[in-house]
Amino acid sequence: MKQPARAHTARRLAPPGLARLRARGAALLAAMLTVTLVATFAATALWQQWRSVEVETAERARAQAAWILLGALDWSRVVLREDARSGGPDHLAEPWAVPLQEARLSSFLAAEGNVSQVDDASSETANAFLSGEIIDLQSRMNLRNLLDREDANLPFERLFERLGLPSGTLQQIAMGLRQAQAAGSNEQSTAPLMPRTLVQLGWLGIAPQVIARLEPHVTLLPMRTPINVNTASAEVIWASVDGLDWAKASQFVQSREASPLRNTADALTRMGVASDTPSNNLAVSSSFFEIRGRLRLGDALVSERSLVQRKNMDVVTLWRERGSWTSPSLPLPGQSPAP
Repeated sequence: MKQPARAHTARRLAPPGLARLRARGAALLAAMLTVTLVATFAATALWQQWRSVEVETAERARAQAAWILLGALDWSRVVLREDARSGGPDHLAEPWAVPLQEARLSSFLAAEGNVSQVDDASSETANAFLSGEIIDLQSRMNLRNLLDREDANLPFERLFERLGLPSGTLQQIAMGLRQAQAAGSNEQSTAPLMPRTLVQLGWLGIAPQVIARLEPHVTLLPMRTPINVNTASAEVIWASVDGLDWAKASQFVQSREASPLRNTADALTRMGVASDTPSNNLAVSSSFFEIRGRLRLGDALVSERSLVQRKNMDVVTLWRERGSWTSPSLPLPGQSPAP
């Protein structure tokens, strides 16, 4: 009976301000929790706002890069059109064959107005760098020729032998292309689709290492084409001309730098082969070109390439694609050109 009385006495003897201190502590804790929640919500809103700004900036840079590269493609088409106006053969000493090394985009825009810098708040021209090149695809052997006749395999066999590639790879490519052509639009066929680019030879089971080895010498165009002896490599010329040895092919490539070929008869004479050597797969002009462009806008790097066909004065774009390709003549920023 005495213990409850003692507890009641202890409560009566407690300091009168203790209850107020406990109430203040609870209020302070509630205030701190409120501040923490408000700060968390504010930080979340700020992060979402920052993320929206970054996404919008990236989207704007992507759109700007797409339009600039489209303009570069149109400019390249004009160059090819003007080259067709002058007529004559296509060779590597013409303006279209000179690659555009990386240069500040504002320098091109300022050249028109004769000013040092173009003030344009809608684009980051100060941080935009453009590079590009035009490649004559008829300087390479066209795999589409394999679909015409069996004897078209002979030049490719010589090329594959020169490049140290297995002959079975050529048979695999030829068979796959013929199967894809025969399948056509048959939806029930299990044959692979017809490749549009050389990289898509992977659909036929060709290894990427083999494709990379073939790329400087082989292409895949929509129709059968001859090779341009003014722009083809020594390997391609050696493989395409029956009876031509490697030494004469190398000498021919060196001699054409000073004097481009005007016709195929002149080419056979300079090669030192018989005048009656078949030359229906040779030419001195080209119709198919690949336009490559690369734009560096701030931290973004966008690459694009296009296949164009020149018909007299018309230059038609057949397809465009973006990718992470590199070019020996156009190294990436921070790299040196290949020797």
